[in-house]
Amino acid sequence: MAGKRKLAREDWADAALEALCDGGVAAIAVEPIAAKLGTTKGSFYWHFANRDALVEAAVRRWVDQDTEALIALLDGISDPASRLRELFELVFGTKDEQRAELALLADAGDPVIGPMLADVTARRVDFIVRCFREMGCPEVEAGHRGLLAYTAFIGLIQAQRASGGTLLPSAERPGYLEFLRGIITR
Repeated sequence: MAGKRKLAREDWADAALEALCDGGVAAIAVEPIAAKLGTTKGSFYWHFANRDALVEAAVRRWVDQDTEALIALLDGISDPASRLRELFELVFGTKDEQRAELALLADAGDPVIGPMLADVTARRVDFIVRCFREMGCPEVEAGHRGLLAYTAFIGLIQAQRASGGTLLPSAERPGYLEFLRGIITR
């Protein structure tokens, strides 16, 4: 008889992130996640001191996957204008759904999520601002452009959610992306 695969901390964090995407921070509950993973609460306590540590690990996975990995990928592009173009393509052009983003924004007041979300927001805006500075924009203008780009992203995903995805149909997305990129990078 084959033994069960031993769960790692990352397995718990991934399952908690999926729960967060599906139901917000309230959906990160140890027993249902243990059942989904086919294990017991004992496995949870082997890896985590408490639920807050699991929430933090889940958000950290999101940070690593959706921010740090993306920035590392984009930093491989030497031309800052090309870097921004690729960023726009990746975050506006291909993703129809930003489940984690929406769930985290809804729970921004949570004492574990809030500070991590604030750090990610600053990291993302700083990355965009750096691209504009490298393109020759003065500091203040680069800051304004970076903030505009990031708030356009957040605003679009919130508006898409509120409209059930009908505000910007997929067929219209490339045209909107080009329009937005033109305004922000002009």
